[in-house]
Amino acid sequence: MPPTTLFPGVAVVTGAGGVGIGAHVALAFATEGCSRIAITDLNADLLQQTKAKIQATAPQVEVLCESGDITNSQFVSTFMKRVVDKFNRIDYAVNCAGILGQDERSHEMDISSFDAVNNVNYRGCWMSSRAELQEMLKQEPLPGLTPSRPAQRGAIVNIASQLGIVSRPKAAAYCASKSAVIGMTRADAIDYSKDNIRINCVCPGVIRTAMTTGTDEVTERLAPAVRIAPMDRMGLPEEVADAVLFLCSPKASFVQGHAMVVDGGYIIN
Repeated sequence: MPPTTLFPGVAVVTGAGGVGIGAHVALAFATEGCSRIAITDLNADLLQQTKAKIQATAPQVEVLCESGDITNSQFVSTFMKRVVDKFNRIDYAVNCAGILGQDERSHEMDISSFDAVNNVNYRGCWMSSRAELQEMLKQEPLPGLTPSRPAQRGAIVNIASQLGIVSRPKAAAYCASKSAVIGMTRADAIDYSKDNIRINCVCPGVIRTAMTTGTDEVTERLAPAVRIAPMDRMGLPEEVADAVLFLCSPKASFVQGHAMVVDGGYIIN
């Protein structure tokens, strides 16, 4: 008998606080039938907001909620172990934490600002993915969606950016950090294919979140990118979440090492 949901396993979402991409990914898992979800974010209050939305939408869902800093390797390892202690496994992992940084050329950027961007966007993503892989390798695969689909030991989706593929002025550190996420995703996809673990990334364009609309300065900074995209609008975090869930699902059973662009056509224009 086929499963009643595409997501019978356990989902982990980092950077899940507030109204950003991570929060919408976590909510989408709950809406699509995943009944065990673990979320983390640096901001404890925003994380509780996400938990409340999940439980209001899907009261049957068990939520493990723990705030912490994904640039701290000890927290990352401890959090993943707690997920496994509670739920016994990790099947779908989505690494969403990210920051923009200031709008400045490289000679204007100080090293501490460069490190801040890369510590979250690349190093934090790598540490999260590394800890998830360590746990996934210990577990038996989930059965396939149908007898014709292979079993899947785990699926990881890292959130990169359209600016990991093309660059824009005054964002060298950000562009490089997201390019690194794409390169890491592809290399890990090669390494862990033999373990029945799929690893992909999503490259969002300008998405309407608190990070992109929080101040007039940021909104003005991103306006040219919105105008460049043929669809001429900001994307919605729900639209990114849809792409993420597809890549986690057994419907993407032959998709590996892919950087899926969700940007309204930005990079083709």
